[in-house]
Amino acid sequence: MKKIACFFTALLLFSCGEKKEILLPKSDVTVVKEVSDLSKVDFFFSVVNKDTLADVKKNSVITTTNWVFNIDKRLPLKAIIPEIKKLQAKKLKRKSNEDLPKKNFYSYADSIGKNLAFVPFTNTIYREEKPKSGIIVFFTKDNRVFVNDSLVKREELELYINNTNHSLEDIRFCFDKNSSFETYLQNKLFIRILEVKMTGVTEFVY
Repeated sequence: MKKIACFFTALLLFSCGEKKEILLPKSDVTVVKEVSDLSKVDFFFSVVNKDTLADVKKNSVITTTNWVFNIDKRLPLKAIIPEIKKLQAKKLKRKSNEDLPKKNFYSYADSIGKNLAFVPFTNTIYREEKPKSGIIVFFTKDNRVFVNDSLVKREELELYINNTNHSLEDIRFCFDKNSSFETYLQNKLFIRILEVKMTGVTEFVY
């Protein structure tokens, strides 16, 4: 059983003798402290011809292990979501019912425990489009929250949703494709209490 070691805000990795760094998002919320039996998928920050790109290292992933995604906090969602969708699809292609895939996690720096922490996203389905119905909760790249185009205070979001007289299944969580992964992860942790109550989780990135 492989267990991941403790880190702080950066992962230092070695590839072909070259040291590379992944700057992880940081949060004061602890969801999962440890993941065992894992494979790592590393998303490095890269700039080519002034375009920000995700340099993805995924050669050693094993379908029947838990997957930990180490993603540089500076990367925009538009650079990582297409890759994540491909990897999700790959993992779901299994040979038999006995060969069930395990969970997917995002890693981040736990500022309280001073080590690496994880948030699961196994059941999250990503769609790169604007939803056509439902209550649209949109998180902007500068961390503002709009509900059906009305600006809402973050601390009042759950109360606002409850007052709409709609069920949680009508809520559509949406994110600006230009948001950094750090902003996205902080928002995902913020809405996690609502998402765990939902039957299925679909997030929209556009």
